[in-house]
Amino acid sequence: MRFIPTLLTTDDLGTVRRRASGYHSAAAAGALVRVRPGVFADEGEWSRARPEGRVIARARALTLTSAETPVISHESAAAMHGLPLFRPHPTHLHISLGEGRPGRALATIRHRARLRDDEVIEIDGSRVTSLARTVADVARTADFEQAVVIADAALRHVGGARPGPEHPARAEEFRREVLTIASRSAHGFSRARRVMRFADGRAHLPGESISRIRLIELGFRRIVLQERVSAPDGRDYWVDFAVGGGEEAWLGEFDGGIKYTDPDILRGRAPRQVIDEEKQREDWIRGIRQCAFVRWGWSDIASPDALAARLRAFGIRPPA
Repeated sequence: MRFIPTLLTTDDLGTVRRRASGYHSAAAAGALVRVRPGVFADEGEWSRARPEGRVIARARALTLTSAETPVISHESAAAMHGLPLFRPHPTHLHISLGEGRPGRALATIRHRARLRDDEVIEIDGSRVTSLARTVADVARTADFEQAVVIADAALRHVGGARPGPEHPARAEEFRREVLTIASRSAHGFSRARRVMRFADGRAHLPGESISRIRLIELGFRRIVLQERVSAPDGRDYWVDFAVGGGEEAWLGEFDGGIKYTDPDILRGRAPRQVIDEEKQREDWIRGIRQCAFVRWGWSDIASPDALAARLRAFGIRPPA
């Protein structure tokens, strides 16, 4: 479950004073973070939350303090739908307004849009663009990397993360819906089409989405996501990337470190146990496939050159 900081209003806190060390109230145990005027969060909770959790808290605070409920949209709506974000805006929310609606809202990025009734839903009391409308807006306006991370996650949400007979049909239906919505906007349809052609719901994490972009930038073309390898106990192991073919084939995995800290992934196991299990899994896969197995992290996908350097350390050179 995604952690969302609890919002506290001045009704909860009484008088809130600003000092050099931050906001404080006699009713709060520690320092406060101002989310919006009149709305605060515990500083410890705010620090603990991931960027998506902070976006959701800001959206809820905006809804709480607005005379007319705004429509949360673009990457902010993606967070509300439970999708991961890549380099989200650190302070501002995206909202969509009708053509005739005036007004300004602090710390918001406003978009003029004609939203259909079925393109606005309610999530936890906030008005939010629908999943398809959200992905269409992001694909039209965000940079390619940000848009692919969100589109991959949306396709995973609607079609599942593992290949199956029903999943391609669901994914293709969603792609068509997104592009139909994007085509109604005056700008950005070509960008949206490029994003949706590239998007793949088999990417499990933002780091996997960015890794796929980097591999393409380096010239790799034969890339299979979620390669299945039979495990010794009859189950299946899944590897993020199977690249190339024949003697040039190799396997790769993005390792962002979250699997060693996220309680949902640990499922009661100690990080040391997870590391040991990963090592046993990797040894088995190497033995079965008899090819290079490369792991990389966030620093290795900061640029194509960084990933190329990581691959060269394992004797893998990008195509000429």
